[in-house]
Amino acid sequence: MSGYYLRRLVQAAVVMFIVSVIVFGLLHSLPGGLVRAQLGPKATTYAVHQITLQEGLNKPLPVQFGLWLWHALHGNLGFSYKLNQSVASLLGEFVPRTLLLVGSSMFLALAIAVPMGLIQGLRRDHLDDQAMTAVMLVFYTTPSFLLGSMLIVLLSIWTNVAPSTASDFGTGLGADVRGLMLPVLTLCLGNVSYFSRYMRSATIDSLLGDYVRTAKAKGVSTRRLLAHHVLRNAFSSTITLLGLSLPYVLSGSLIIEALFNFPGVGLLFWNAAQDRDFPVLLGVVLVVTLATVIGNLLADIGYAWLDPRVRLK
Repeated sequence: MSGYYLRRLVQAAVVMFIVSVIVFGLLHSLPGGLVRAQLGPKATTYAVHQITLQEGLNKPLPVQFGLWLWHALHGNLGFSYKLNQSVASLLGEFVPRTLLLVGSSMFLALAIAVPMGLIQGLRRDHLDDQAMTAVMLVFYTTPSFLLGSMLIVLLSIWTNVAPSTASDFGTGLGADVRGLMLPVLTLCLGNVSYFSRYMRSATIDSLLGDYVRTAKAKGVSTRRLLAHHVLRNAFSSTITLLGLSLPYVLSGSLIIEALFNFPGVGLLFWNAAQDRDFPVLLGVVLVVTLATVIGNLLADIGYAWLDPRVRLK
């Protein structure tokens, strides 16, 4: 068992090292060089020379990579001359908001998709199953920006249930959480359609298993059958899917945050791309990759906990 977890940790470390090499390479392939990208094309030769010496960019590349990796491990991801603030402090300000947005939408999506998938699997090919499948297919095929725009029209312009933007969100626990409603709902609906389809398929596969037929023969009730025999086996595939969907969810949050003006990492990335603020762009890439790797690692651990056979491989 410990060998399985150790292998997953080593794999995660290797992935992060490869990503750090790629990020370092991108830093040194910026147009005009790293210093010019930070200071702008109008920077004086003296200023460029000073920053080059200050950041050790005149040293050999392996030495530079070692220094950059050491600083990155200690939270120093560079400095944004556009915003006059360190990248680490910017990420510390914006990352928790994106984690709240993504975490809330994923939790809500699972809370809806898991029982929905169980019901659909139990009542497969019935009218209610077909109706829910059709509705989820609409949400699954609708782009997130279009779905968000439709929710703005429906819940903000027509009914005034929630604000159309979340620009005022982020002032702590006392913040107006109504600004979270539309971004969370937009991400949630797409994820519900994604998870419920796989939960339905996994439930159908579990219901066809020999252990389920044996439980039915013993007179086990439908509720107990689903809770104690089907759910754990069906949910294991959803856990794996949860880890694999993190890159999709995080990339989708960039569009959602830009659409609703939500002050998170996605909006920070969008503004940095428009301002050509390369240190911020690469810092966001590194942190999002780290979050994705950690999410997949936790999904692997959760999958192994639900299915002990995995730990023997």
